[in-house]
Parts: sequence; C-alpha cells; structure tokens
Amino acid sequence: MSPSLVLSVILAYFGLLYLISVVTSRGAGNSAFFLGERRSPWYVVAFGMIGASLSGVTFISVPGMVGQNQFSYLQMVLGYLPGYAVIAFVLMPLYYRLGLTSIYGYLGQRFGRSSYLTGAWFFLLSRSVGSAARLYLVAEVLQYLLFDAWGVPFLATVVITIALIWLYTHRGGMRTIIWTDTLQTAFMLLAVGLTVVLLGERMGWGIGETIAQVKASPLSRVFFFDDPKPGTYFWKQFLGGMFIAIAMTGLDQDMMQKNLSCRSIGEAQKNMVSFSLVLVGVNLVFLALGALLFLYVERTGIALPPKADQLYPMLAVQGGLPILVGLLFLLGLIAAAYSSADSALTALTTSVCVDVLGIDRRPEGEREPLRKRVHVLMSVLMVVLILLFKALNDDSIIKTVFKVAGYTYGPLLGLFAYGMLISGAVRDRWVPLVALLSPVITYLIDRYSTVLFAGYSFGFELLLLNGALTFAGLLLLRVSGAAAAPSRS
Repeated sequence: MSPSLVLSVILAYFGLLYLISVVTSRGAGNSAFFLGERRSPWYVVAFGMIGASLSGVTFISVPGMVGQNQFSYLQMVLGYLPGYAVIAFVLMPLYYRLGLTSIYGYLGQRFGRSSYLTGAWFFLLSRSVGSAARLYLVAEVLQYLLFDAWGVPFLATVVITIALIWLYTHRGGMRTIIWTDTLQTAFMLLAVGLTVVLLGERMGWGIGETIAQVKASPLSRVFFFDDPKPGTYFWKQFLGGMFIAIAMTGLDQDMMQKNLSCRSIGEAQKNMVSFSLVLVGVNLVFLALGALLFLYVERTGIALPPKADQLYPMLAVQGGLPILVGLLFLLGLIAAAYSSADSALTALTTSVCVDVLGIDRRPEGEREPLRKRVHVLMSVLMVVLILLFKALNDDSIIKTVFKVAGYTYGPLLGLFAYGMLISGAVRDRWVPLVALLSPVITYLIDRYSTVLFAGYSFGFELLLLNGALTFAGLLLLRVSGAAAAPSRS
C-alpha cells in the first residue's frame, strides 16, 4: 500500500469519527462526559464493548499467538463467562445501588479514604500502562505503513495518534464514545471476517473448506489438560480468565463506566450477558485467522517475522495478498485500538477528576475547565508511556498486558473481595502498604516459582495469587468487633 493511500484511509476514518463527536457532544457537560447522562441504550453499549475489550492487542497478538500456543487462548476466553456473570449479578447491582460515578467510591464507603485512593491509583496505573501498550502497537504499525516513508519520527507518530483521540473525545466524552465504539466495533469485525474469507479464497478454499482446514490443523487444539506446569494448562487459563474478567472489567472504571451509563441495572445486565456470549465467538474468529495466517505461510514459504506480533501486519501488506486485505487490516487495527483507547482516556480523566481531585466538591464554574485540563494532562501522560513502552518492550504485547494486569489489578481484586465477603472494618491507613507489598511478593514468587514449586510456572493465574495476598493482608488489618463502617484509624 502506498503511504498516500494509507493516509487517505486514516483521514476519512477519523473524519467520520469527528462528525459523530460533533453530533453527540452538543450541549454536553460533565454529566454527559462522565456517564452519558445515564441514557445509553444497552444494546449499543454491548456492541461497542466488544471492540473496547478486544483492542488492537487482540487484533494483532491473538492471531500471532496461535503458532506457539494453538487455540489455548480460548480456554481463558471461556473463563470470562463465569467472570462476567459475577460482574452482572454481583458487582453491577452494588454500583447502581450506591449511585456511583467512580466505582472506587465503594472502597471509600466501605473502608475509608486511604482505601478509596489506593483503588483509584491502582486503576490509574493499570489502565494507563495497559492503554499505552495497546496504542504503542498501533503507533508501531502506522510508523511502518506510513510515517517511515515520509521520514516522520516515532515521537510525532505518537503525538498524532493521541491528538486524534483527544479531538473527538474532549467534548462529549462517554456520550460520544458509546456511538464511536459501535462504529469501530463494526469496522473491526468486518475487517477480520472478510480477511478470513479472502485468505481462504487465496488458498483455493470456500468458506466451508476454510473452516474444515482450520479444524483439521494441529494449530486448532483448544484444551490442554495433560501438564499443569506450562501456561497453556486448562485450569490455569480458565481460572485466570475468570478473574481477569472480574478484575479488568468489573473492577475497571473504564469498562464499568460504559455500563453505568445505561438507563437501569436491568439494561446494564442485559448488556453484560449479551456482550460476554458474543465475545467468545469473536475471539474464536481471531484464532481462526491466526491459523489461516500460519497455513498461508507454510504454503507460500514466506519466512516468519522475528516477533509473532508482526505476522499479521507483514502478511497483510507484504504477503502477496489482495490490496483489500491490507486496507481491511489497517481499518480493523485502527478501529480495534481506538475503541479501547478513547474510552480509557475518558475513564482516566474521570477517575482523576472524581477520585483524586474531588471535582463534585468544587464550585460549579470550576468543574468543566478542570475536567478539560485533566483530559489534556492524561493525553500527555499517554504519549510519555508509549515512548517508554517502545524503549522497554521485547515481548508479545498481549502477554505483556496480562502480565502487568496480574500485578496492578491484583490489589483491586483483593480489596473488593474482602469488602464484599468479610464484615467489619480494617485499619484504613495501612491499606496502601498491603496493596504495594502484594505485587512485590507476587513478583518474587513468580520469579522463583520453578525452583520453589518443582518446575511450576505462573501464567494468567498470577492475578489470583496477587489478589489472595492482598486479601490475606487485609485480614491482618481487620479491626476486631468493629462495624462495617469505614475505619478512620
């Protein structure tokens, strides 16, 4: 693809997003920015959440993982289902009953101010790092497809990427994102679906034969029950997926902000249940795409790239496939990445404003200017983190994202689990120390696990270990005989 064609596609795409933002942001204030005035149709939220949960990481990394891990990733996706059920029928009723704008307000009501800020800061760390990883991946691809040819430095690519997100989110926030995410999810699903069909046709297969070839391939193995040591073991992946769903969706302000924008708890639950079921099928299609990419490489003799994340981009633009495949890849990648990043930027702004700066306690005239300044600040932070990610990353992005999540979402999982399962107060001022020590201990256990546990290595279940350590630390801080009111000690 020529750089001019790539640029034309990007400009047309963002022109459409900006048009949607102009229409949806009319008369939008803080209430619309934070929660869409709680008027979002549940089915629109559900469809848009598919793209937001998948992101550019799934779009590139999941197909690339198939070569080494087959379809084992689907074991984790199946674990999402009980996790999303917990969110729909345990967590969301709690959030709606308390009328929360930020879900970490629950920790303040349950334990106290230190716990509240601990939850908010761990979310800010988790989401900013995770979003930076996702956007780094997109910026790398745009650099390769477009900006390298024009001698534009990577820094400029990153600034342009973030500036485009800011442009269509800074006024309408959640009210705009509900609709732009719907459009972007449609583009992403259309891109991956058509790419599967075109790849099959390139190898002389119809749709039925394409499905048969994928099923017959050893790459399509899903379940691994034989050896509990590697990360592909079923129960590691399934339980890891369950708790990743609870932590990275149910305890994540970004994903819950969309659900809290629905008109009622009933509509929010419809959204979560329908979204979770569709998500399994969508991930299966991504895995099938990965199998087809490796089958195509085997048939054509094309050399594999040094990193698995580079396989799909390389074949899409240099693999001898129709130019339509490259265009679909570009549209799908941008759609997947930006549907995740735009809501993350809005959620980060919301958490800083509501949780850290207490925007609701400020004079009315200060609130909107403050929110706009924070939105710019979060955009700048994202640029810095992406540049750091480029300097440090040397692994598959999806593995890195989940690895980081295991350390940063673990304390949130422990805090919420303790609050909902154990009565009584805790010594609130010591909660930040427990939340900081748990990831450190988790890291040490993970690093030496093969020595300590006869060759056992942790995978996605690292999150569960971290949450359990936080839970145990909170038990040590329990105030005997105290009521469940927040502790002020």
